[in-house]
Amino acid sequence: MEKSLDLINARIRDGSARVVTADEMPGIVDELGEEGALAEVDVVTTGTFGAMCSSGAFFNFGHADPPIRMEHVWLNDVEAYAGIAAVDAYLGATQEAVSRDQVYGGAHVLEELVAGGTVELRATSHGTDCYPRRSITTELLLEDMNQAIMVNPRNSYQRYNAASNTTDRTLNTYMGTLLPRCGNVSYSGAGTLSPLVNDPEFRVIGSGVPIFLAGAEGMIVGEGTQHSAGGGFGTLMVTGDMKQMHQEFLRAAVMNGYGVTLYLGVGVPIPVLDTGIVRSTAVRDEDILTEIIDYGTPRRDRPSLARVSYADLKSGSVEIDGETVRTSPLSSYRGARAVAQELKARIEAGKMELALPTRRIDPTKRGRPMRETAVTPRVRDIMNRQVISITEDEEIRVAAKRLLRGETNHLPVLDGNGTLVGIITTYDVSKAVVNDGRLRQVRDIMTRNVIKTIPDEPVDIAAQKLEQNNISALPVVDATNRVVGILSAIDLGKLFGGRRRQ
Repeated sequence: MEKSLDLINARIRDGSARVVTADEMPGIVDELGEEGALAEVDVVTTGTFGAMCSSGAFFNFGHADPPIRMEHVWLNDVEAYAGIAAVDAYLGATQEAVSRDQVYGGAHVLEELVAGGTVELRATSHGTDCYPRRSITTELLLEDMNQAIMVNPRNSYQRYNAASNTTDRTLNTYMGTLLPRCGNVSYSGAGTLSPLVNDPEFRVIGSGVPIFLAGAEGMIVGEGTQHSAGGGFGTLMVTGDMKQMHQEFLRAAVMNGYGVTLYLGVGVPIPVLDTGIVRSTAVRDEDILTEIIDYGTPRRDRPSLARVSYADLKSGSVEIDGETVRTSPLSSYRGARAVAQELKARIEAGKMELALPTRRIDPTKRGRPMRETAVTPRVRDIMNRQVISITEDEEIRVAAKRLLRGETNHLPVLDGNGTLVGIITTYDVSKAVVNDGRLRQVRDIMTRNVIKTIPDEPVDIAAQKLEQNNISALPVVDATNRVVGILSAIDLGKLFGGRRRQ
């Protein structure tokens, strides 16, 4: 048995369509079977409500008198891109204000407009014969704009990796605050309600399909940026009229230590055309798997700490290396259900009909990393291989002599096997002198929690370690924790100074 979209839309128009939310569908399939569910259900509504950084809007402000060709534009002191036309601009959600004390950005401007507030438009230009004006400042409401069209390059991830942190310090990331030593796990996504999880083959989700976007009837443009459905990370590019949106489904947010983002509600209606779609919309949280990634590794390819399901994540805790770790959602499941329910109500009321894609989205496509034409310098390229070290059982006076003779103020401390166990500096030695000689051996004054690096680490990450820990040198160790070099702030200064001159 199959159903046509025309039949489903006819049922929507006459009010007889059976519409259910995606979290209801698994139970219906259990009760009726796939054929029975196909006969019973016409539409499955999905929803997600979470942080969607890759969002923003195009504005047309109308022409001033005398007219101006805007070259630089700010809305509430948040810069918008004006390299389009005279009075057009694109405001990105994550762009931050240039002069506010608190964190404020494009997402806040978008929310204020949707909420009915005024925003200050400020623009400058060099002036031309046909656009003689050089500056303008005015206040605008959303209704004053000729167009305010949200166009989001990347929304509604199919699923997303969860995040944890194995380092000894707290990390502030776009996945929220990650506590040291795997103190928590943060995750995002609505699981069984997520739009793309319910159509992983992109059979009915594609270009031209009508959607719910922050309260407006929006549309799918096509695949989103970084679309990688072949690995389970599909995305959508979407658009909608901001003048139809509601603040309930569009909220600005600030990630501590990271920046501004925009929380959006996105919902996609799925027409139940055959048993294949019945099967895909019967997905449960336990069927949706993802990785817990270690954000303590500051590289593009981070290690996985565990493989878990969304049912595991939603349970409130998961297990990592035999330890129970608490989980918390970055997105709102309650908000996702509200999106799916509102979309269901609109379809049942005949206010929204469905459409099939005018162009299919590739379900096998995989994203690629950036092609870098310049070689990224590594620690091994600039480290000093002539390392002066000392053992932990030697006397402090010996360390003092080596610090003076070696023209360095850092001495890696080794144990009897030659592995790194600490570090001392001229400051440590000076403190020992003040103690009237009560401390005699290097082990008595050395720092045991050594911040270190490895030869293959990019120098940018090594520089970040120096800055974050307010230190001026890093021992360089191999896989067995033996010292193979030392990297100082002076070494980095020479490298970065050379970069600036190029």
